[in-house]
Amino acid sequence: MIDPKIFKAYDIRGIYPTEINEAAIYIIAKAFYTLFCRRLKKNNLTVVVGGDMRLSTPSLSEQVKKALVDCGVEIIDIGLVSTPTFYFAIRHYNYDCGIQISASHNPKEYNGIKAVMNTPEGLVKIGKNTGMDEIKEIVASGVFGLPSGKGKITQKAGVLEDDVTNAFEIIKPGKIKPLTIVADPANAMGSTFLNALFARLPCKLIRMNFELDGTFPSHQADPLQFDTLKDLQKRVIEKKADLGIAPDGDGDRIFFIDEKGEIIPASITTAIIIRELLKKYPGIKVGFDTRYIWSPLKAAKENDGIPVITKIGHALITETMHKENLFYAGESSGHNYWKFAGGAESSIAAILTILDTLSTENRTMSQIVEDTRGSYESGEVNFKLNTVEETTKKIELFKEKFKDGKISLLDGLSVDYDDWRFNLRASNTEPLLRLNVESKNIELTEKKKIELSNMLANK
Repeated sequence: MIDPKIFKAYDIRGIYPTEINEAAIYIIAKAFYTLFCRRLKKNNLTVVVGGDMRLSTPSLSEQVKKALVDCGVEIIDIGLVSTPTFYFAIRHYNYDCGIQISASHNPKEYNGIKAVMNTPEGLVKIGKNTGMDEIKEIVASGVFGLPSGKGKITQKAGVLEDDVTNAFEIIKPGKIKPLTIVADPANAMGSTFLNALFARLPCKLIRMNFELDGTFPSHQADPLQFDTLKDLQKRVIEKKADLGIAPDGDGDRIFFIDEKGEIIPASITTAIIIRELLKKYPGIKVGFDTRYIWSPLKAAKENDGIPVITKIGHALITETMHKENLFYAGESSGHNYWKFAGGAESSIAAILTILDTLSTENRTMSQIVEDTRGSYESGEVNFKLNTVEETTKKIELFKEKFKDGKISLLDGLSVDYDDWRFNLRASNTEPLLRLNVESKNIELTEKKKIELSNMLANK
């Protein structure tokens, strides 16, 4: 029996070895083969397999490869890579699909799978609405697709180098200045692409926690937990650095620190990238999620871009990239999505864009941030409720309470007024409500956050 709770909204993730182990992942890999054959309507597949630095990844990866060889596919083994480089490999070399062994930013005892298919429109990440329920059904039934022949494993080298080269071709940076940069990838996969990128730049890179170590000896690799950024913030100030960089565990999310040691909201990073891309690619469509929209919306409108507001969640945003033909989209959790990557993430392209901005403008990062800012944000506030039904009821109550505002039901409930707005949505996986507020000034944001929080807590 495989624990059904490891099948998440956007990937597969569980504690090793009790929830996910070698026996389970062998079966799950065969289920993915079955799904890939059905969806791509072929069985002579080329499947990219990569993995992160977790202690359990090598043995789990071997079982994934064994399962796929038993299914008769050609495995393209790209070894130890970040998740964005994994995505790049599938799209750039036009392979059929892929499986990445990783648990992203989760603590050391976790591991899991991210799986994608390559289609003419772009990459399709297997998630709640794109095949995960079918994977659960296949695993439960034990009925898998028939082997297509004799499988084999082909080693693929040089993928990361090609990834960096491709990012330079897309971003088209000017002359990067000899900036001082501090980076902390938390002993995780971000160190791979940071080393490869900065090897081609004149910048001084001050490394923190760059040694790959699946025990995460420094801290959890989750920059959305801002406590994990404190040492990086201090080091930026101590070294008088121009910028700090913090990727997450598998490298598909990234946060930046300005020269004052302040964390740059991801929505403002999105806005800066939108502004810079529109200088080089006029009139492109750009996206951003519904939690915080005013900074990226300001950047798009001021630079004649076409803005698109998206749902939240990396599989859903990748899907929107294809439907709306977006050139780029940013998410307020730190993901950056690109058309050239098949709608998937590229942290390399995001870093290169920010470095290009710092190099071409005679201003500090904090000055660029303030010039780009369209609002002040509350940060996400979470409310634990007893049942999923209770979260739905709360949203309906808020919809009635704030019916005088401009209402959107794109993802949960968003309500806009002239000087402030909020988004209230239910978690995809538990009875939890997530509140985000933004406004034109700090005091109003705090006031509205407290007001809405008290309403949600029935105070």
